[in-house]
This record gives sequence, C-alpha cells and structure tokens, in this order.
Amino acid sequence: MGTTRYRLDAFDADDARACTAEVQRVGSDASTLEAVAQAVVGFLYESLVDEDGEPACALVRLYKTHPFGRLTPELQEFARALLDEEPTPDVRCLTLLGTRGSQPEWNETRLSRGHRAIPLPSEEVVARLPMVAQLITQLGIEVGDVVRPPEGSRAIPLSQQATDVFHVEEAVGSPYLPAQEEFVIPERIRSAVGFGGVLLTGDFYATVMFSRVPLSLQVARTLKILGLPMRVRLLPYAQAKLQPV
Repeated sequence: MGTTRYRLDAFDADDARACTAEVQRVGSDASTLEAVAQAVVGFLYESLVDEDGEPACALVRLYKTHPFGRLTPELQEFARALLDEEPTPDVRCLTLLGTRGSQPEWNETRLSRGHRAIPLPSEEVVARLPMVAQLITQLGIEVGDVVRPPEGSRAIPLSQQATDVFHVEEAVGSPYLPAQEEFVIPERIRSAVGFGGVLLTGDFYATVMFSRVPLSLQVARTLKILGLPMRVRLLPYAQAKLQPV
C-alpha cells in the first residue's frame, strides 16, 4: 500500500486524524531511537505535498534533548566544539535524530554541519540561538525546563502539558530563521512549523518542517496534533543510549 498524500497548505482536522494513525504505525519494526526518528521524518517528507503532489517541504528534522554524558563519542566531540569547553555530563544537547530533505546531505544526520548536537548549558546560551529559543517558547515551554529538565514524578505534569506550535509564516527576512542566504532564500522556504513537547523523561522533543508552500497559523495549529503520536513513538526509546552512526 502506498503512502497517503496530504496537501500541506490545506492540512485540516480530517487529515490530522488520518495522519496521526499513520504516524503511530511508522517505524514499528525499528529497534533504535534514531531509526524511529528517521522513519517519522521520512514519512512526513513523503506524505505532505504541494498542489502538484511533490514534497512540500525542503527539509524535515526531528530533535530531542539528550544528556551530554549519554551521547556517542563522536557527538560529544561535535557538541564540545560548539561550546568551546567541556560540558558536564548532565548538560542537555539538542540532538538531531532524524533528517529528510531535498538535498542528499539532508538525509543523514552525520552529514549535518552545525546541528547534530547543540549544547544548551544555560538559558543565556539558548537566548543566543534565535530559532531554538523561539521553538521552545512558542511551544509554551519554559526554557529553564529544557535546560534543567525535571526528573522522576516532577516530569509528569510537564509531559502532560498541552503545547502550542512554532510558526514562522513568512520565512524570508525572519529573525528566527537566521540562515537566510545559505538556506531560506536559495531553497525558496516560505514558512516554518515546529511541534513537539516533553517526554516522561523530562526531555524536550520537536519536529521542525521548512516548507516551500506558505502555511497559515490555522494549518500550523492543526499540524501540532502530530506531536502526540510522535511522543508515543519516541517514548519507548527515550532513555536509550544513542548508537554510533
């Protein structure tokens, strides 16, 4: 059976219900967190299309915060270079788990040049990362809860909190998408949408889509429904140690 296609710029409640059921099945045979994430972003990239039936997004990515001490040695080296100092083992790193896009280098996490593992040691550091800061705050999550996630039973209320959506309706010129000359303009990005939340482990997760078709706030808020089935797919692997790529 082929993948169902959903017109991204007209994504509605009926699409959300059908797409939710499909996301819950995606990657059911996967054995690692990375495999699940890659299956999810691949599904979204192929399924969300423009009026011609072509992928509407130039790039779809899935991130999750992960303690520095539980990253692979390669990812630790990547994060260390970005921070220019030795992070403590509990420093959360926004880690790229899945990527799918129109360029060959956007289809393997190891080929990402600047986003494989972004250390978030403090709220001040997050404030210097415009897209990351807006992604967290527009979802309605406190930056402090991402930098220092609650543990144990204290994480439960946060994981059950309803989240909003990260939405950049006009990508060109947006201060929240700083890679204008390198990415937004040459790839004809019109809008960006991100959705996710907090897992029972206290870790933050989010999917971010960079669309070549304009996306209204109504569409963005409908897309955020997909954050729930993604949480269900990720949770069984949430505490697993990342695997070398």
